[in-house]
Amino acid sequence: MPPRLARTLGELRATRYRPRSVKKEMRANLLTLMAGDEELFPGIIGFDDTVIPAVENAILAGHDICFLGERGQAKTRLARSLVGLLDEAVPVVAGSELNDDPLAPVGREARQLIAEKGDDTSIAWLSRDQRYAEKLATPDITIADLVGEVDPIKVAEGRYLADPSTIHYGLIPRTNRGIVTINELPDLAERIQVGLLNILEERDVQIRGYVLRLPLDLFVVASANPEDYTSRGRIITPLKDRLGSQIRTHYPRTIEIEMTIMRQERMRLEDEDDPVIAEPAWMLELVAQITHLARHSPDISQRSGVSVANLEVLIASALRRAVRLGETEGAPRVSDLSALLPATVGKLEMETLGDEAPEERVIDRLLSRAMADVFRRRVDLDELDEVVDAFESGLVIETGEDIPSREYVRWVRETPGLGRAVTRLGTGESPAEIASAVEFLLEGLHLSRRLNKEHARPGGGGRYRA
Repeated sequence: MPPRLARTLGELRATRYRPRSVKKEMRANLLTLMAGDEELFPGIIGFDDTVIPAVENAILAGHDICFLGERGQAKTRLARSLVGLLDEAVPVVAGSELNDDPLAPVGREARQLIAEKGDDTSIAWLSRDQRYAEKLATPDITIADLVGEVDPIKVAEGRYLADPSTIHYGLIPRTNRGIVTINELPDLAERIQVGLLNILEERDVQIRGYVLRLPLDLFVVASANPEDYTSRGRIITPLKDRLGSQIRTHYPRTIEIEMTIMRQERMRLEDEDDPVIAEPAWMLELVAQITHLARHSPDISQRSGVSVANLEVLIASALRRAVRLGETEGAPRVSDLSALLPATVGKLEMETLGDEAPEERVIDRLLSRAMADVFRRRVDLDELDEVVDAFESGLVIETGEDIPSREYVRWVRETPGLGRAVTRLGTGESPAEIASAVEFLLEGLHLSRRLNKEHARPGGGGRYRA
């Protein structure tokens, strides 16, 4: 990296700067990071042994990349993380539309400017974030959007149509010497894909019958959903060949990875004056288990992928309860699971269902099955015999969003065996976490057919008895 003191072409020539392509730049920086054992793609979790090695190989081979995978598999995040492999900043001819390298300009205006001013040509520095462009492919995109079009104002000023200076450049030329990402590439009309192929392979494009030479320097990333190949569109074969590496992404393969991603991606809007909301491990695991079950449910369409992460809604429900009850702490409870329904329905596409299995019923079955699975993994049922005996002796506990945490703490003190069970679950001393643990244990006993739950209360609560 040359010192960012050069402000003219003459000063830049005096440094050790030498032009190099984007792919060489990314390759060299990747090798440096790998040699230093640094984290290459911060925030990308669960791809260490699958996707990341394939991305590294593609960059080292100089391949453009097509990420193929369902929604919610971090395809766009992966593309954006590639910006970290660019230099901190690169020199450009000041005012250049095509980010022309001062020592290797491609635009006509930049070449003319250098010919006129020579070493006095002004130099600007382009940061790595300014060298990334992203476009969501839709059927209404035109060549003008991506490549460019004749600017009628420039023609009206007296220039000829054959003059390249009459062109108003689109997204791709303006990202010269950078990374261009096109999301959902199969949705792009095939004739537009042909134009894209031309500018990437032949280095020219035809605009209004005029052939414009554009020897652009680009690293191209595309993304696609496997279902798109057969339903909404396809990537034309020549363009698919131009995208040298097709890398298949996937969903998290373990509950632990799913939980880590949930914590990382959760939108955090908390204010310092808000009640403190804990995130009990069993509730996080429960949300992750719901997502995993949804990805294998025959009642849910798997064609476009299933990405369900509703931790924010669960946290919001706990916050709402804490504020209404005047508590300084809160924690998600089993009775908050009903809050997941509105957010989950909107993210899932159901298979054809009759009147006997509405969406709510399908999701309710997922919740119950996930709850049972997590309970079996975390709790030894035999250790709760003393708690069951207390219910056999006439104990009745009523839970719900309007029950304050102190009531759960009182039940823990008064119910034989319940305190030990809560402690074994790994809860802290917070009344809110204790309340969450109690509801988790009671619901688990109900699903294990050791307790009866009746008279469901609004908000997901209920009455537990023998």
